[in-house]
Amino acid sequence: MANIIDKGAEATISVDNDEIIKDRVAKGYRLQEIDEKLRKFRTRREAKVLDKLEEIKFPAPRLLNMCEQAMQIRMEMVKGNKIRDILYREPVALSQEIGKKIGILHSHDIIHGDLTTSNMILDKEIKFIDFGLSFFSSKEEDKAVDLHLLRQALESKHYDMWEKCFESALNGYRQGNPNAAIVLKRLEQVEARGRNKTKF
Repeated sequence: MANIIDKGAEATISVDNDEIIKDRVAKGYRLQEIDEKLRKFRTRREAKVLDKLEEIKFPAPRLLNMCEQAMQIRMEMVKGNKIRDILYREPVALSQEIGKKIGILHSHDIIHGDLTTSNMILDKEIKFIDFGLSFFSSKEEDKAVDLHLLRQALESKHYDMWEKCFESALNGYRQGNPNAAIVLKRLEQVEARGRNKTKF
């Protein structure tokens, strides 16, 4: 019997014998036909990303099964402490590892889409979870926005140390992504746009 552990905007998460079950929930405000197409597309896309992560040996949940009709994904459970709760212990070292792994993702054209410290778990190493918003893209803009979301998450959740954490993450990113310089240049533009918006 599966036990529900989380209900998000996109999906219900359950646990069954050390397996995570992710069911994409229907949205009543969308037309049924559009809703089903969208949920099936996102289920397929997440499964493809998880397959690719296993192929490149990236530390993330392993896909066990995907049912397009049920819009359900089964994956292995990642155990450990959420980085959200332990970042304060080794902020520089952990942030550098986070950045390096984001760099590896981006070097394989994988955009996570929800880079918060709640979606990172420390086992023997840091593992990334929740690829529900992830997608494939070679665009520097998408990679820069991914990093910008990390910065916002750090600033919001770890406001007392976010600057040194983000700096360490960018140092790690340079190690993980051979094309880091191009992405970081685009990140400056993304952040400049954000600053301009807050002025008005």
